[in-house]
Amino acid sequence: MQLEIEPSSANGRIEALASTLLGSLNGRGRFAAALHSFLVFGIKQAWVCLFGGLMVALLVATHLWYPANWPLPRYDALTLSAIAIQIVLIALRLEEWDEVKVILLFHIAGTCMELFKTAVGSWVYPEFAYLRIGGVPLFTGFMYASVGSYITRACRGFDLRFSHHPPFKVTLALSAGIYGNFFLHHYWFDFRYLLMACVALAFRRCWVYFRIGAADHRMPMLLAFFLIAVFIWLAENLGTFSHAWLYPSQMQGWAMVSVGKLGSWFMLTIMSYVIVTLVNRPRAP
Repeated sequence: MQLEIEPSSANGRIEALASTLLGSLNGRGRFAAALHSFLVFGIKQAWVCLFGGLMVALLVATHLWYPANWPLPRYDALTLSAIAIQIVLIALRLEEWDEVKVILLFHIAGTCMELFKTAVGSWVYPEFAYLRIGGVPLFTGFMYASVGSYITRACRGFDLRFSHHPPFKVTLALSAGIYGNFFLHHYWFDFRYLLMACVALAFRRCWVYFRIGAADHRMPMLLAFFLIAVFIWLAENLGTFSHAWLYPSQMQGWAMVSVGKLGSWFMLTIMSYVIVTLVNRPRAP
């Protein structure tokens, strides 16, 4: 069923603004129209990644300005702030309850992975927190949930549709394999490159269609996955810069996260997308 956008909603106002901007370009040339479409696309992208953007902003802001002697630890302030943001998004109907259920799955899956990864020394959380499970502060679940929030909001905000999409059973099997490999590669063979090859094979003909104003555009689904992974990698660099978490190579001084981590984020993006399809099943153009 196609989602109807209410004119009074924030997303409806963005659509109206997009239509106004695009409509004002009549007779001004293709380049100007393309430039404005690109700017509108950027505005809508910023809107749909609102939750993740606010979380990254909080990481950096608390690193720069949070008082070290406050009785409430910084990590706990991040957790409470993330809960408050989630409540506001629900209250303003910027996220639906079905989507919140999916985001809860991200919390559970992400927290389980965090507990394992910190136990094997993949990364550490250097600060104290009351609100934690083991050595994992609870705000980390919201970092994973922000990826789910972005994808669910993008499905609505850009009216995403797909051609030649792989069957749900195939994507579910790939997602399960990816999640399992995050754990098993520490003790057994690393299947990430085999899984990447399977993802490339499954999505090789898939295109995602998205709407800007009254115009539809498209791109290869694999390219969309890669671009999301790049932005997650950039956000991770900001997260480690703010000392929210650190890799072993950053303990003696901050350095950019290895570009090799893009592969891990690419795989996480696939898994995240499949979880979202539990609620937002892919629709044809």
